[in-house]
This record gives sequence, C-alpha cells and structure tokens, in this order.
Amino acid sequence: MTSTRCFIGLTALTLTLALSACTQFPELDDATSRETRRAPYPDLLPVEDLRARVAAPRTSEQTTRTLEARVAALRARAARLRGSVIDDTSRARLDRKITIDVPQ
Repeated sequence: MTSTRCFIGLTALTLTLALSACTQFPELDDATSRETRRAPYPDLLPVEDLRARVAAPRTSEQTTRTLEARVAALRARAARLRGSVIDDTSRARLDRKITIDVPQ
C-alpha cells in the first residue's frame, strides 16, 4: 500500500516539475525590440584586431598614488592578520592542565 502511495506521489511531483518547466517568460521576450531580434549576428573578429582598437591604459599620478596607498594598506592588514590570534595570557590559560576531582 505504501509503495503505491510513494509511486503516486513521485509521479505527481514529476508531472508538476515537468509542467512548470514549460512556462513562458513574456517579460524576457519584451526586453528586446523587434529590430534587435531581427538584426543579423555580428561578425566574429580575431582577438588581435580587437586589441589593436583598444587604447593602451593610461594612469595619472593621482591614480598611481591611490593604488600605492591601497597596496600599502593591504600589506599592513595582511601583516596584522599573520600575528597570533590568541594573546599570551589566554594561551597560558589554555595550556594549563585541567584536573577534575571525581568523587570516589
């Protein structure tokens, strides 16, 4: 009896999931215009041609100073994180032997 109920439950779950996968998404279809949908695919270009079109990155003195300051701050933070997490007092307390008096 329980195997029949289990089979019916699994069948109902499978049908529900299968039907929910057939849902239409009109808000996604309306996101692009008809002209965009009918436009031809763009031509594929070699990567070298695309890189040749891009100007070399330029940095200003201000950008360089800002990046150097950020690097210094990150290195200082990394140095602080390398230190011990537990202070000496807590470490000594944790290292002490625990003794439990068991009544006899």
